[in-house]
Amino acid sequence: MRLFLLGVVTTILVIIICGLLILRAGYVNFNADQTPSAMEKKLGMKASDASVERRATNMANPLTANDETLMAGARLYRNNCAVCHGDPAQMSSPLADSFYPPAPQFLMDAPDMPEYQNYYIVRHGIRWTGMPSWRTQMNETQTWQVITLLSHLDKLPAAVSDEMSKAPTPKQ
Repeated sequence: MRLFLLGVVTTILVIIICGLLILRAGYVNFNADQTPSAMEKKLGMKASDASVERRATNMANPLTANDETLMAGARLYRNNCAVCHGDPAQMSSPLADSFYPPAPQFLMDAPDMPEYQNYYIVRHGIRWTGMPSWRTQMNETQTWQVITLLSHLDKLPAAVSDEMSKAPTPKQ
């Protein structure tokens, strides 16, 4: 029995070492424009979603969805998010399919995760997707303003939609 267990452990170690050697030798293609394997398609998003679910603190959005909050969120979205996630003038961003996985197009398919999980994603980003951490670019209030906007995309006042459609404002 002891030899059998030693064989199992040795086999597992050999598989892990071979996998690491294959990765280190460059045999795995990490190009964003390649067709992902069936395993990557099946496991990639599930692993990402599970990671967010495990790490995101369940907290309530401290902001109300009033005109001021939505307008501030629209400006932030327009200037920081629309280039990848689309805007009312161009609902499908030309960059969307340049990423793997493709960047979600929120004006065509609104986020369906709880607000606190979307907050976590904006604050921390998602490795290997092109989604950066915005923690150093937006404070907590600004992050919540964007999240409030995303949560109300289906019922935005006309002025907020108009604000999102404007050209991005250059950073000073």
